[in-house]
Formats: sequence, structure tokens, C-alpha cells
Amino acid sequence: MRITPPVHPGEYLSEEFLAPLAITPYGLAAKLGVPRTRIERLCKQETGVTPDTALRLAQYFGTAPDFWMNLQTLYDLTIAEQQAGSSIAAIKPMRAA
Repeated sequence: MRITPPVHPGEYLSEEFLAPLAITPYGLAAKLGVPRTRIERLCKQETGVTPDTALRLAQYFGTAPDFWMNLQTLYDLTIAEQQAGSSIAAIKPMRAA
């Protein structure tokens, strides 16, 4: 079980990229060529990072698409672990033959 709360990729985008660079979600959406609502909903943590969004963010910010997808995957796994942790822990591992 993880002891730190999960960080949504939208929070990371807002706090580590947009705020320091003084870019609005609307401004970023225009630069990425996506609907304004896509970035706004991501920043509000209402939606996750899609592969298309990861490619666009990576191109714009000079990161790897994997960076954005890994943030999303870690967030999703942490949430799933919190929701189903006890039932997952109850599964007996397969023994080697």
C-alpha cells in the first residue's frame, strides 16, 4: 500500500508546468490544437491523460510521451489499489511447479 496520496496528472500539469510558465489551460489548448475543454477538464482532474494528449504535451513541453502516460498509469493504479486493496491482498499467489 502506498502512503502518499496519488497525484493526478492534471494537478502535475497545472502546478509544475502551467503555473510557473504563466500559461492558462485555454492558452495551452490553443497551442496543442485541442479543444479548450480537454485541458480544462484535465487540470480540474475530471479526466485523464489520453495517448493523444500525452503526445501533444510531450511535443510542446519537450518531455517524453511516456512521462505523461506513466503519471496517468501510476494515478490509476494507486486509485485501484485503494479501492480494491483488501480483495487484491486476499488473492493467493500461484506457486511455481
